[in-house]
Amino acid sequence: MKLQKRRKSTRMHGHKMGTHGHGSRKNRRKSGHKGGVGMSGSGKRADHKKTLINKLYGHNYFGKQGITSKGTKRDVRNRINVGDIELHIGKYGKKGKDGYEVVLKNYKILGRGEVKNKLIVTCLEISASAKEKIEKAGGSVTVKEVKEIVTPKVVNPKHERKAGKK
Repeated sequence: MKLQKRRKSTRMHGHKMGTHGHGSRKNRRKSGHKGGVGMSGSGKRADHKKTLINKLYGHNYFGKQGITSKGTKRDVRNRINVGDIELHIGKYGKKGKDGYEVVLKNYKILGRGEVKNKLIVTCLEISASAKEKIEKAGGSVTVKEVKEIVTPKVVNPKHERKAGKK
């Protein structure tokens, strides 16, 4: 019958080398053995620490995100559906004499949802279905006019003379 428990330090001898059972001393020296310090080893080739990074930062850490080319411009227009305006009419519109006046100057209004109240809408753009629904309920739509820049055609006088000779 064993009376005394073995001390932990004697269990951690590891071939009497003071390595706690982790092999040679050189194996546990610096950061190289564990794949580097910090985020090193998390690159696309090695993936030594992939499980750790996924745990800490989620699964969106690796891979492409967002716009990849510099030339592409994002469409940053605000959009709202007719149904959302109807649901939150107190937020977007003020009660007037004729109906609710809704001023959304930077929004494009889309046609999902139903319109029950009479809406007088001022907006940047509107879809055909949204316009139809608003007018069907007795409302009206004013679209902000975007000026189209037209460059004048410049004709070289030398070419004009040549065209006249023909």
